Amino acid sequence: MAELIREHSATIQTVEGTQYRVFVWGAQRADGMWEGWLEFNPIDRRRSALRTQRETSQPNRAAIDYWASGLEPIYLEGAFARAQGRLP
Repeated sequence: MAELIREHSATIQTVEGTQYRVFVWGAQRADGMWEGWLEFNPIDRRRSALRTQRETSQPNRAAIDYWASGLEPIYLEGAFARAQGRLP
């Protein structure tokens, strides 16, 4: 079951001006490892949320939280582009 790990303090803004809040989610796999992904939720609720595929695999929840704490805005921009399908 997925767990909200943290809400990032930075927001992402598109060139059109739509702002997105960034959330880090994680879930434990059957083998005990955890995987994490990002979800971008628009402040304007008329827009759709976007989600990345797996961004990381870590040995436990604490490691996912540590990984999430170090995400810089430039990483978030790349992840947002991946969530939009603009990058592989």
